[in-house]
Amino acid sequence: MKPLSKNAVIGYPAGIITGITYGLNPLFGIPLMNKGVSVDSILFFRYGIAVLILGAILVFDKHSFRLSWKQAGVLLVLGLLYTSSSIFLFEAYKYIPSGLATTLVFLYPVLVALIMVFLRVVPSWQVWLAIAATFAGVIIMTQSDSAQEINPIGVLLSLGSALVYALFIVIINRNKTIGIISNSLLTFYALSVGATVFFSRIAIAGGDVMAGIDSNLDWLNLVGLAILPTIVSTATLAVATRNIGATKASVLGVFEPITAILVGTLVFGEVLTNHIIIGICIAMAAVTFMIISTKR
Repeated sequence: MKPLSKNAVIGYPAGIITGITYGLNPLFGIPLMNKGVSVDSILFFRYGIAVLILGAILVFDKHSFRLSWKQAGVLLVLGLLYTSSSIFLFEAYKYIPSGLATTLVFLYPVLVALIMVFLRVVPSWQVWLAIAATFAGVIIMTQSDSAQEINPIGVLLSLGSALVYALFIVIINRNKTIGIISNSLLTFYALSVGATVFFSRIAIAGGDVMAGIDSNLDWLNLVGLAILPTIVSTATLAVATRNIGATKASVLGVFEPITAILVGTLVFGEVLTNHIIIGICIAMAAVTFMIISTKR
């Protein structure tokens, strides 16, 4: 039996950690939402704390923060897309089970493929097959039954989150202006835009950014959101991509919906219907097949 290479020993665990940590969004976010903390406040502290930690790391590494005006413009757009994706996902938690919402966001690779059609990059038959199977899975998993009513608003919000994240990915991969910017610096500026947007929304609405945040557990949840699904998932994704390649790292992303479903079911008692199980299995298999068959 051939021994695992050093890259595999590092890359595969990193890819698994990426999926698991991002799937922990509901674990930290839903308790705060149940207490009445606004989505804007939750995401402001999530992004703000992450910016402080990531900024300190960049300063320690003597990383340059310098940007051209053109790069700043692109990063502003990326930050707004990244921010919108988070808003849509957390708003979706209000309407549908968190595991289902997070699974629907995981379908963003399929939406990337569809966006590429408009950029005249024609998908292969494997991609078209995966797209058809994915949408079939979505239709199945979002069907209501006697055990649970699926609110279409939550489904649309989750798919909206996946769509803007897909646009985020396409711009990163196709825009040459930001090609020389490191992942860490890109993430820092994207999160900085988000923190600014959320604070501005709270200020304009005349709300209290601290409303509902009144215990140590609340702060632990906010720090947990900033560290695990934000900083750790981003850092380990970079490690996995460098060591085992983007294809295998993307496939390991299936741990994201699996984790979110387990958290929703075991921690929050969310109903896991047959429709959801079957639909999720079909969609996850389709996305995995597409990534493996196209090696992208």
